[in-house]
Amino acid sequence: MKKGVLTAILMSVAILLAISSCATVTKEPLGPGELRLLSLDVPDNGNLKSGLAHWISINFEANDKLEIRRACFTYSGDGPSCVAVKNVKYGSDAYIEVPLYVRPNTNKLECYVEYVRDGKIRRTNTVLSYVTGVY
Repeated sequence: MKKGVLTAILMSVAILLAISSCATVTKEPLGPGELRLLSLDVPDNGNLKSGLAHWISINFEANDKLEIRRACFTYSGDGPSCVAVKNVKYGSDAYIEVPLYVRPNTNKLECYVEYVRDGKIRRTNTVLSYVTGVY
């Protein structure tokens, strides 16, 4: 009897986890003029030399060509450091390329982008990656 109850409980938990993971995969459709970040592509598996510019790709989706102003990076909670965006590729594999100067030591790197929507500066969602700045 106890084995049957335990099996039923475990199966229920597994089903609930499967349902909740499917629910988090789906995304709301983009609104007009909206931009959503998908991920960061960091070269060399995030093991970057400190003090040198490394080109980071920020993957995004948008349903329009938007005016993208700045990409802003935060290291482990330190205030944002922003760079002007000049290299943008639109389409099914849309991305932004910006130079990034990495600080020494291991850091959680968070990124958001500022863009113009309805005449106002808007901020995207935040994506993250881990980097290790080495000398």
